[in-house]
Amino acid sequence: MIFIFGPLYAGKRAFACKLLHCQEAELSRYAVWNVQERAAQAQDLEKLADELAGHQVVIATEIGGGIVPADAGQRAAREAAGRLNELLAQRADTVVRIFYGLPLVLKGSLSL
Repeated sequence: MIFIFGPLYAGKRAFACKLLHCQEAELSRYAVWNVQERAAQAQDLEKLADELAGHQVVIATEIGGGIVPADAGQRAAREAAGRLNELLAQRADTVVRIFYGLPLVLKGSLSL
């Protein structure tokens, strides 16, 4: 599994399409994205990570880099998203951070 993460509007899906040689309309056949939203609802992050690791590509938006929310529920959702990203990175063969459309391979290797 290839795990791609980065901030909002950084080009994560466009990079995944380039990597998979597909159009964005076809991406859902190979990849799942916005997984950070599923983390907040998950009862078991390990189980969710195992389920997501079955996809060819998993894409997550980094959250939690700004001001810590006063709302306890929002803080818990941020923590769950971060923990899920850690679990996905452990399970991934390749981990890529996208920033301004530029890939930085943190684990494994890629050939474009």
